[in-house]
Amino acid sequence: MYFFVSLVPLLFFSYTTSDTLKQYFKETNEKDLLNRANKIAGSIQKDNYLTDEIKMAMFDNELAEKSVENSARIIILDNKGVVVKDSSKMEEGKIYAMPEVISALNGLDIANLKEEDEAIYATAYIEDENSNKIGVVLLISSFENVNNLLNDINSKWIVVTIGICIIVACIVFFTTQVFIGPLKNILKVIQKITDGQLHQRITIESHDEYAQLGEAFNNMTEQLESIEISRQEFVSNVSHELKTPLSSIKVLSESILLQEEMPTEMYREFLQDINSEVDRMANIINDLLELVKLDHKEAGLNIKETDINKMIEDILKRLYPLAEKKDIELLYESNKNMIIEGDDVKLTLALSNLIENGIKYTPDGGSVKVVIDGDHQNCFISVQDTGIGISEEEQGKVFKRFYRVDKTRDRETGGTGLGLAITHSSIMLHNGSIKINSKENEGATFIVRLPIKYNEC
Repeated sequence: MYFFVSLVPLLFFSYTTSDTLKQYFKETNEKDLLNRANKIAGSIQKDNYLTDEIKMAMFDNELAEKSVENSARIIILDNKGVVVKDSSKMEEGKIYAMPEVISALNGLDIANLKEEDEAIYATAYIEDENSNKIGVVLLISSFENVNNLLNDINSKWIVVTIGICIIVACIVFFTTQVFIGPLKNILKVIQKITDGQLHQRITIESHDEYAQLGEAFNNMTEQLESIEISRQEFVSNVSHELKTPLSSIKVLSESILLQEEMPTEMYREFLQDINSEVDRMANIINDLLELVKLDHKEAGLNIKETDINKMIEDILKRLYPLAEKKDIELLYESNKNMIIEGDDVKLTLALSNLIENGIKYTPDGGSVKVVIDGDHQNCFISVQDTGIGISEEEQGKVFKRFYRVDKTRDRETGGTGLGLAITHSSIMLHNGSIKINSKENEGATFIVRLPIKYNEC
Protein backbone atom coordinates (compact mmCIF):
# COMPACT_ATOMS: atom_id res chain seq x y z
CA MET A 1 0.00 0.00 0.00
CA TYR A 2 2.79 2.42 0.89
CA PHE A 3 4.55 1.51 -2.36
CA PHE A 4 1.52 2.28 -4.53
CA VAL A 5 0.71 5.43 -2.58
CA SER A 6 4.25 6.61 -3.34
CA LEU A 7 4.18 5.40 -6.97
CA VAL A 8 0.85 6.87 -8.12
CA PRO A 9 1.88 10.54 -7.61
CA LEU A 10 5.16 9.81 -9.41
CA LEU A 11 3.38 8.31 -12.45
CA PHE A 12 0.87 11.15 -12.46
CA PHE A 13 3.73 13.67 -12.38
CA SER A 14 5.48 11.84 -15.24
CA TYR A 15 2.36 11.83 -17.38
CA THR A 16 1.45 15.46 -16.72
CA THR A 17 5.05 16.58 -17.31
CA SER A 18 5.20 14.86 -20.71
CA ASP A 19 1.77 16.17 -21.70
CA THR A 20 2.67 19.69 -20.55
CA LEU A 21 5.89 19.67 -22.60
CA LYS A 22 4.06 18.48 -25.71
CA GLN A 23 1.34 21.08 -25.23
CA TYR A 24 3.98 23.79 -24.78
CA PHE A 25 5.86 22.87 -27.97
CA LYS A 26 2.58 22.55 -29.88
CA GLU A 27 1.29 25.98 -28.87
CA THR A 28 4.67 27.65 -29.39
CA ASN A 29 5.16 26.17 -32.86
CA GLU A 30 1.56 26.92 -33.88
CA LYS A 31 1.89 30.57 -32.86
CA ASP A 32 5.27 30.89 -34.54
CA LEU A 33 4.09 29.29 -37.79
CA LEU A 34 0.91 31.34 -37.83
CA ASN A 35 2.99 34.50 -37.38
CA ARG A 36 5.18 33.51 -40.33
CA ALA A 37 2.13 32.75 -42.49
CA ASN A 38 0.77 36.22 -41.71
CA LYS A 39 4.08 37.85 -42.70
CA ILE A 40 4.15 35.99 -45.99
CA ALA A 41 0.50 36.84 -46.61
CA GLY A 42 1.28 40.49 -45.92
CA SER A 43 4.25 40.40 -48.28
CA ILE A 44 2.15 38.86 -51.07
CA GLN A 45 -0.63 41.34 -50.45
CA LYS A 46 1.82 44.29 -50.52
CA ASP A 47 3.59 43.25 -53.73
CA ASN A 48 0.42 42.07 -55.52
CA TYR A 49 1.89 38.67 -56.39
CA LEU A 50 -1.56 37.12 -56.90
CA THR A 51 -2.95 39.88 -59.12
CA ASP A 52 0.17 40.64 -61.18
CA GLU A 53 1.13 37.73 -63.49
CA ILE A 54 4.62 39.12 -64.14
CA LYS A 55 5.36 39.33 -60.43
CA MET A 56 3.76 35.92 -59.95
CA ALA A 57 6.33 34.43 -62.32
CA MET A 58 9.12 36.06 -60.33
CA PHE A 59 7.70 34.80 -57.00
CA ASP A 60 8.96 31.24 -57.42
CA ASN A 61 12.53 31.98 -56.37
CA GLU A 62 11.42 34.13 -53.42
CA LEU A 63 8.97 31.40 -52.38
CA ALA A 64 11.74 28.80 -52.36
CA GLU A 65 13.94 31.09 -50.27
CA LYS A 66 11.15 31.75 -47.78
CA SER A 67 10.47 27.99 -47.54
CA VAL A 68 14.06 27.34 -46.59
CA GLU A 69 14.14 30.35 -44.30
CA ASN A 70 10.98 29.27 -42.44
CA SER A 71 11.79 25.55 -42.48
CA ALA A 72 8.29 24.94 -43.80
CA ARG A 73 6.51 24.05 -46.99
CA ILE A 74 4.66 27.10 -48.40
CA ILE A 75 1.51 26.73 -50.48
CA ILE A 76 -0.37 29.68 -52.04
CA LEU A 77 -4.06 29.16 -52.85
CA ASP A 78 -6.59 31.37 -54.58
CA ASN A 79 -10.02 32.21 -53.26
CA LYS A 80 -11.38 28.92 -54.64
CA GLY A 81 -8.88 26.76 -52.79
CA VAL A 82 -6.83 25.96 -55.85
CA VAL A 83 -3.08 25.69 -55.30
CA VAL A 84 -1.41 28.49 -57.21
CA LYS A 85 2.13 28.04 -55.93
CA ASP A 86 3.80 25.23 -53.99
CA SER A 87 7.38 25.50 -52.74
CA SER A 88 7.75 21.75 -53.33
CA LYS A 89 6.23 21.91 -56.84
CA MET A 90 4.04 18.92 -56.03
CA GLU A 91 0.48 20.15 -55.49
CA GLU A 92 0.03 23.03 -57.95
CA GLY A 93 -3.39 23.02 -59.62
CA LYS A 94 -4.96 20.85 -56.96
CA ILE A 95 -7.79 21.94 -54.71
CA TYR A 96 -7.28 22.05 -50.94
CA ALA A 97 -10.62 21.95 -49.12
CA MET A 98 -9.18 21.39 -45.66
CA PRO A 99 -10.81 23.16 -42.67
CA GLU A 100 -7.82 25.50 -42.15
CA VAL A 101 -8.11 26.84 -45.75
CA ILE A 102 -11.85 27.31 -45.47
CA SER A 103 -11.41 29.16 -42.14
CA ALA A 104 -8.81 31.49 -43.70
CA LEU A 105 -11.07 32.29 -46.67
CA ASN A 106 -13.73 33.16 -44.10
CA GLY A 107 -11.33 35.63 -42.48
CA LEU A 108 -10.07 33.48 -39.60
CA ASP A 109 -6.37 32.68 -39.44
CA ILE A 110 -5.74 29.32 -37.78
CA ALA A 111 -2.97 26.85 -36.94
CA ASN A 112 -3.46 23.19 -35.98
CA LEU A 113 -1.29 20.18 -35.23
CA LYS A 114 -2.31 17.10 -37.24
CA GLU A 115 -1.13 14.07 -35.26
CA GLU A 116 -1.52 11.68 -38.21
CA ASP A 117 0.79 13.78 -40.40
CA GLU A 118 3.08 14.85 -37.53
CA ALA A 119 2.87 18.39 -38.98
CA ILE A 120 1.48 21.79 -38.09
CA TYR A 121 -0.81 23.48 -40.62
CA ALA A 122 -1.05 27.31 -40.40
CA THR A 123 -3.22 29.41 -42.75
CA ALA A 124 -3.45 33.20 -43.20
CA TYR A 125 -5.78 34.93 -45.65
CA ILE A 126 -4.66 37.37 -48.40
CA GLU A 127 -6.75 40.48 -49.09
CA ASP A 128 -6.90 42.93 -52.00
CA GLU A 129 -7.15 46.66 -51.57
CA ASN A 130 -10.91 46.32 -51.12
CA SER A 131 -10.46 43.83 -48.26
CA ASN A 132 -11.73 40.95 -50.37
CA LYS A 133 -10.30 37.53 -49.58
CA ILE A 134 -8.35 36.66 -52.72
CA GLY A 135 -6.21 33.82 -51.44
CA VAL A 136 -4.63 31.88 -48.61
CA VAL A 137 -1.09 31.22 -47.47
CA LEU A 138 -0.68 27.68 -46.11
CA LEU A 139 2.47 26.77 -44.16
CA ILE A 140 3.18 23.14 -43.34
CA SER A 141 5.93 22.55 -40.76
CA SER A 142 7.04 19.13 -39.64
CA PHE A 143 6.44 18.29 -35.96
CA GLU A 144 8.39 15.07 -36.22
CA ASN A 145 11.55 16.49 -34.66
CA VAL A 146 9.59 17.71 -31.66
CA ASN A 147 7.87 14.31 -31.35
CA ASN A 148 11.23 12.59 -31.52
CA LEU A 149 12.56 14.92 -28.83
CA LEU A 150 9.52 14.24 -26.63
CA ASN A 151 9.81 10.49 -27.19
CA ASP A 152 13.47 10.68 -26.22
CA ILE A 153 12.57 12.64 -23.11
CA ASN A 154 9.81 10.14 -22.30
CA SER A 155 12.19 7.20 -22.75
CA LYS A 156 14.69 8.74 -20.40
CA TRP A 157 11.93 9.67 -17.97
CA ILE A 158 10.67 6.07 -18.00
CA VAL A 159 14.16 4.90 -17.08
CA VAL A 160 14.30 7.52 -14.33
CA THR A 161 10.82 6.53 -13.15
CA ILE A 162 11.78 2.85 -12.99
CA GLY A 163 14.90 3.80 -11.04
CA ILE A 164 12.85 5.95 -8.67
CA CYS A 165 10.33 3.10 -8.27
CA ILE A 166 13.12 0.75 -7.29
CA ILE A 167 14.48 3.29 -4.81
CA VAL A 168 10.98 3.92 -3.43
CA ALA A 169 10.40 0.17 -3.14
CA CYS A 170 13.65 -0.21 -1.19
CA ILE A 171 12.78 2.74 1.05
CA VAL A 172 9.25 1.40 1.63
CA PHE A 173 10.61 -2.06 2.41
CA PHE A 174 13.18 -0.61 4.80
CA THR A 175 10.57 1.65 6.40
CA THR A 176 8.21 -1.29 6.79
CA GLN A 177 10.89 -3.32 8.50
CA VAL A 178 11.88 -0.44 10.76
CA PHE A 179 8.41 0.84 11.67
CA ILE A 180 5.87 -1.85 10.84
CA GLY A 181 8.05 -4.85 11.74
CA PRO A 182 8.34 -4.01 15.46
CA LEU A 183 4.61 -3.26 15.57
CA LYS A 184 3.84 -6.68 14.11
CA ASN A 185 6.08 -8.28 16.73
CA ILE A 186 4.25 -6.38 19.45
CA LEU A 187 0.90 -7.55 18.05
CA LYS A 188 2.11 -11.17 18.00
CA VAL A 189 3.15 -10.95 21.65
CA ILE A 190 -0.17 -9.28 22.55
CA GLN A 191 -2.05 -12.11 20.84
CA LYS A 192 -0.07 -14.72 22.78
CA ILE A 193 -0.72 -12.88 26.05
CA THR A 194 -4.41 -12.68 25.12
CA ASP A 195 -4.31 -16.47 24.79
CA GLY A 196 -3.03 -16.68 28.36
CA GLN A 197 0.74 -16.84 27.87
CA LEU A 198 1.57 -14.15 30.42
CA HIS A 199 5.27 -15.08 30.44
CA GLN A 200 5.69 -13.63 26.94
CA ARG A 201 7.78 -10.43 26.65
CA ILE A 202 8.56 -8.02 23.82
CA THR A 203 12.20 -8.06 22.75
CA ILE A 204 13.63 -4.52 22.91
CA GLU A 205 16.51 -3.88 20.51
CA SER A 206 16.43 -0.10 19.99
CA HIS A 207 15.92 3.17 21.86
CA ASP A 208 13.03 4.68 19.88
CA GLU A 209 9.32 5.09 20.65
CA TYR A 210 8.69 1.41 19.89
CA ALA A 211 11.24 0.49 22.54
CA GLN A 212 9.40 2.73 25.02
CA LEU A 213 6.11 1.11 24.02
CA GLY A 214 7.63 -2.35 24.39
CA GLU A 215 9.09 -1.49 27.80
CA ALA A 216 5.76 -0.10 28.99
CA PHE A 217 3.98 -3.18 27.69
CA ASN A 218 6.47 -5.51 29.37
CA ASN A 219 5.95 -3.65 32.65
CA MET A 220 2.19 -4.01 32.24
CA THR A 221 2.57 -7.72 31.47
CA GLU A 222 4.74 -8.18 34.56
CA GLN A 223 2.00 -6.55 36.60
CA LEU A 224 -0.59 -8.85 35.03
CA GLU A 225 1.59 -11.87 35.72
CA SER A 226 2.12 -10.67 39.28
CA ILE A 227 -1.64 -10.23 39.69
CA GLU A 228 -2.21 -13.72 38.32
CA ILE A 229 0.38 -15.17 40.71
CA SER A 230 -1.20 -13.23 43.58
CA ARG A 231 -4.61 -14.54 42.59
CA GLN A 232 -3.35 -18.11 42.58
CA GLU A 233 -1.62 -17.58 45.92
CA PHE A 234 -4.78 -15.97 47.28
CA VAL A 235 -6.92 -18.93 46.24
CA SER A 236 -4.34 -21.30 47.71
CA ASN A 237 -4.19 -19.31 50.96
CA VAL A 238 -7.97 -19.12 51.25
CA SER A 239 -8.20 -22.87 50.71
CA HIS A 240 -5.50 -23.50 53.30
CA GLU A 241 -6.95 -21.09 55.88
CA LEU A 242 -10.44 -22.58 55.58
CA LYS A 243 -9.18 -26.15 55.36
CA THR A 244 -7.33 -25.92 58.69
CA PRO A 245 -10.36 -25.14 60.90
CA LEU A 246 -12.50 -27.54 58.87
CA SER A 247 -9.98 -30.32 59.51
CA SER A 248 -9.98 -29.50 63.22
CA ILE A 249 -13.77 -29.53 63.31
CA LYS A 250 -13.84 -32.90 61.50
CA VAL A 251 -11.28 -34.44 63.91
CA LEU A 252 -13.13 -33.13 66.97
CA SER A 253 -16.51 -34.29 65.60
CA GLU A 254 -15.19 -37.78 64.80
CA SER A 255 -13.67 -37.99 68.27
CA ILE A 256 -17.08 -37.30 69.81
CA LEU A 257 -18.84 -39.75 67.49
CA LEU A 258 -16.32 -42.59 67.99
CA GLN A 259 -16.44 -42.48 71.80
CA GLU A 260 -19.67 -43.94 73.10
CA GLU A 261 -19.28 -42.88 76.71
CA MET A 262 -17.54 -39.55 77.16
CA PRO A 263 -17.58 -37.33 80.24
CA THR A 264 -19.66 -34.20 79.99
CA GLU A 265 -16.60 -32.08 80.60
CA MET A 266 -14.84 -33.59 77.58
CA TYR A 267 -17.95 -33.01 75.44
CA ARG A 268 -17.96 -29.40 76.55
CA GLU A 269 -14.22 -29.02 75.83
CA PHE A 270 -14.55 -30.51 72.33
CA LEU A 271 -17.60 -28.36 71.55
CA GLN A 272 -15.77 -25.26 72.75
CA ASP A 273 -12.88 -26.12 70.42
CA ILE A 274 -15.35 -26.63 67.56
CA ASN A 275 -16.96 -23.29 68.38
CA SER A 276 -13.53 -21.61 68.33
CA GLU A 277 -12.76 -23.06 64.89
CA VAL A 278 -16.18 -21.92 63.61
CA ASP A 279 -15.46 -18.42 64.95
CA ARG A 280 -12.09 -18.52 63.19
CA MET A 281 -13.75 -19.45 59.90
CA ALA A 282 -16.33 -16.69 60.37
CA ASN A 283 -13.56 -14.14 60.97
CA ILE A 284 -11.77 -15.22 57.80
CA ILE A 285 -14.97 -15.00 55.75
CA ASN A 286 -15.89 -11.61 57.21
CA ASP A 287 -12.43 -10.23 56.46
CA LEU A 288 -12.62 -11.60 52.91
CA LEU A 289 -16.00 -9.95 52.40
CA GLU A 290 -14.56 -6.68 53.71
CA LEU A 291 -11.66 -6.92 51.23
CA VAL A 292 -14.09 -7.58 48.38
CA LYS A 293 -16.00 -4.43 49.32
CA LEU A 294 -12.78 -2.41 49.41
CA ASP A 295 -11.69 -3.79 46.03
CA HIS A 296 -14.87 -2.47 44.42
CA LYS A 297 -14.26 1.28 44.36
CA GLU A 298 -17.56 1.87 42.60
CA ALA A 299 -19.23 1.05 45.92
CA GLY A 300 -17.94 4.45 47.03
CA LEU A 301 -16.98 5.94 50.34
CA ASN A 302 -19.21 7.68 52.83
CA ILE A 303 -17.10 10.85 52.91
CA LYS A 304 -17.71 13.31 55.74
CA GLU A 305 -15.71 15.38 58.20
CA THR A 306 -13.97 13.02 60.63
CA ASP A 307 -12.24 13.89 63.91
CA ILE A 308 -9.11 11.72 63.82
CA ASN A 309 -8.16 12.55 67.41
CA LYS A 310 -11.50 11.34 68.76
CA MET A 311 -11.37 8.27 66.53
CA ILE A 312 -7.96 7.24 67.94
CA GLU A 313 -9.11 7.86 71.50
CA ASP A 314 -12.17 5.62 70.97
CA ILE A 315 -10.03 2.87 69.42
CA LEU A 316 -7.55 2.97 72.33
CA LYS A 317 -10.40 2.75 74.87
CA ARG A 318 -11.78 -0.32 73.09
CA LEU A 319 -8.38 -2.03 72.85
CA TYR A 320 -7.26 -1.16 76.38
CA PRO A 321 -8.52 -4.48 77.88
CA LEU A 322 -6.51 -6.46 75.27
CA ALA A 323 -3.35 -4.49 76.12
CA GLU A 324 -3.98 -4.85 79.84
CA LYS A 325 -4.02 -8.66 79.58
CA LYS A 326 -0.46 -8.56 78.26
CA ASP A 327 0.66 -5.75 80.53
CA ILE A 328 1.29 -3.57 77.47
CA GLU A 329 1.32 0.19 77.93
CA LEU A 330 -0.81 2.16 75.45
CA LEU A 331 0.61 5.64 74.83
CA TYR A 332 -1.14 8.45 72.99
CA GLU A 333 0.39 11.73 71.75
CA SER A 334 -1.63 14.36 69.93
CA ASN A 335 0.45 17.20 68.44
CA LYS A 336 -2.40 18.68 66.48
CA ASN A 337 -6.17 18.41 66.27
CA MET A 338 -6.92 16.93 62.84
CA ILE A 339 -10.27 17.08 61.04
CA ILE A 340 -10.18 15.33 57.66
CA GLU A 341 -12.64 14.29 54.96
CA GLY A 342 -13.01 10.50 55.04
CA ASP A 343 -15.10 7.43 55.68
CA ASP A 344 -14.93 7.04 59.46
CA VAL A 345 -16.07 3.38 59.40
CA LYS A 346 -13.31 2.25 57.03
CA LEU A 347 -10.68 4.45 58.66
CA THR A 348 -11.63 3.10 62.10
CA LEU A 349 -11.24 -0.46 60.82
CA ALA A 350 -7.86 0.34 59.22
CA LEU A 351 -6.38 2.09 62.29
CA SER A 352 -7.82 -0.51 64.66
CA ASN A 353 -6.03 -3.26 62.74
CA LEU A 354 -2.73 -1.38 62.99
CA ILE A 355 -2.98 -0.77 66.74
CA GLU A 356 -4.34 -4.26 67.45
CA ASN A 357 -1.48 -5.83 65.46
CA GLY A 358 0.98 -3.77 67.49
CA ILE A 359 -0.52 -5.18 70.70
CA LYS A 360 -0.64 -8.79 69.41
CA TYR A 361 2.96 -8.85 68.20
CA THR A 362 4.46 -7.03 71.19
CA PRO A 363 5.75 -9.23 74.05
CA ASP A 364 4.27 -8.85 77.52
CA GLY A 365 5.40 -5.71 79.30
CA GLY A 366 6.06 -3.78 76.06
CA SER A 367 4.39 -0.63 74.77
CA VAL A 368 2.43 0.69 71.78
CA LYS A 369 2.49 4.40 71.01
CA VAL A 370 0.14 6.31 68.72
CA VAL A 371 1.13 9.81 67.54
CA ILE A 372 -1.03 12.26 65.56
CA ASP A 373 0.48 15.16 63.65
CA GLY A 374 -0.19 17.04 60.44
CA ASP A 375 0.33 20.04 58.18
CA HIS A 376 -1.94 22.16 55.98
CA GLN A 377 -2.42 19.27 53.48
CA ASN A 378 -2.02 15.94 55.28
CA CYS A 379 -2.69 14.17 58.53
CA PHE A 380 0.03 11.80 59.81
CA ILE A 381 -0.70 8.91 62.19
CA SER A 382 2.17 6.76 63.44
CA VAL A 383 1.76 3.50 65.38
CA GLN A 384 4.98 2.43 67.08
CA ASP A 385 5.38 -0.84 69.00
CA THR A 386 8.22 -2.64 70.78
CA GLY A 387 7.34 -5.99 69.25
CA ILE A 388 9.12 -8.60 67.16
CA GLY A 389 9.78 -6.20 64.28
CA ILE A 390 9.82 -6.88 60.56
CA SER A 391 12.89 -7.67 58.49
CA GLU A 392 13.63 -5.58 55.40
CA GLU A 393 12.95 -8.59 53.15
CA GLU A 394 9.44 -9.00 54.54
CA GLN A 395 8.42 -5.33 54.70
CA GLY A 396 7.21 -5.39 51.08
CA LYS A 397 5.02 -8.44 51.77
CA VAL A 398 3.19 -7.52 54.98
CA PHE A 399 0.25 -5.96 53.11
CA LYS A 400 -0.36 -9.12 51.09
CA ARG A 401 -3.38 -11.17 51.98
CA PHE A 402 -2.83 -14.04 54.47
CA TYR A 403 0.78 -13.01 55.03
CA ARG A 404 2.06 -13.34 58.60
CA VAL A 405 5.38 -12.10 59.88
CA ASP A 406 5.53 -14.69 62.69
CA LYS A 407 3.84 -17.82 61.37
CA THR A 408 4.50 -19.72 64.58
CA ARG A 409 2.20 -17.32 66.49
CA ASP A 410 -0.81 -17.32 64.14
CA ARG A 411 -2.81 -19.61 66.40
CA GLU A 412 -1.87 -17.68 69.49
CA THR A 413 -2.77 -14.29 68.06
CA GLY A 414 -5.88 -15.57 66.35
CA GLY A 415 -5.29 -13.40 63.30
CA THR A 416 -6.46 -14.21 59.78
CA GLY A 417 -3.54 -12.60 57.97
CA LEU A 418 -5.94 -10.14 56.32
CA GLY A 419 -5.82 -7.22 58.76
CA LEU A 420 -2.96 -5.29 57.14
CA ALA A 421 -4.36 -6.00 53.66
CA ILE A 422 -7.65 -4.39 54.75
CA THR A 423 -5.75 -1.48 56.29
CA HIS A 424 -3.75 -0.93 53.10
CA SER A 425 -6.84 -1.04 50.87
CA SER A 426 -8.72 1.41 53.12
CA ILE A 427 -5.82 3.90 53.14
CA MET A 428 -5.43 3.64 49.35
CA LEU A 429 -9.15 4.32 48.87
CA HIS A 430 -8.61 7.62 50.69
CA ASN A 431 -5.69 8.49 48.35
CA GLY A 432 -3.30 8.14 51.27
CA SER A 433 -0.20 6.05 51.89
CA ILE A 434 1.31 3.79 54.53
CA LYS A 435 5.00 3.17 55.21
CA ILE A 436 6.98 0.88 57.54
CA ASN A 437 10.10 1.65 59.54
CA SER A 438 11.30 -1.49 61.25
CA LYS A 439 14.14 -3.88 61.99
CA GLU A 440 13.88 -7.44 63.18
CA ASN A 441 13.46 -7.72 66.97
CA GLU A 442 13.49 -3.91 67.31
CA GLY A 443 9.79 -3.16 66.96
CA ALA A 444 7.97 -1.54 64.06
CA THR A 445 6.55 1.88 63.22
CA PHE A 446 3.70 2.26 60.72
CA ILE A 447 3.23 5.79 59.37
CA VAL A 448 -0.14 6.56 57.76
CA ARG A 449 -0.62 9.67 55.62
CA LEU A 450 -4.18 10.83 54.89
CA PRO A 451 -5.03 13.94 52.83
CA ILE A 452 -7.15 16.46 54.70
CA LYS A 453 -9.27 17.12 51.61
CA TYR A 454 -10.54 14.03 49.83
CA ASN A 455 -10.21 14.21 46.05
CA GLU A 456 -11.79 11.40 44.07
CA CYS A 457 -9.37 10.03 41.43
